[in-house]
Amino acid sequence: MAATQFVKDAIAHDPIVIFSKSDCGYCQMAKECFDKLKATYKSIDLDKREDMDDIQDALEGITGARSVPRVFVNGVFIGGGSDVRKMSQNGKLEELLKK
Repeated sequence: MAATQFVKDAIAHDPIVIFSKSDCGYCQMAKECFDKLKATYKSIDLDKREDMDDIQDALEGITGARSVPRVFVNGVFIGGGSDVRKMSQNGKLEELLKK
């Protein structure tokens, strides 16, 4: 499936990838956590793509859910907005980015 390959290529190409939607508060929350650490990330806004549903289906296959954000660091799925905020608050996000 092309969408699955797109997701795999994206997370292989960039160290931090956030699959998001432009009007999503949880997506913004996740991005702010990386912004605070001055970390560069690639944001893929699904609501601006015609294959949004296919990509969300692919993300569900890879991560177990199709909700956004879906955040990957070094090719590994680390969670959604609340997960990233919790990692940011307890210092684990910064540790992960140093690896």
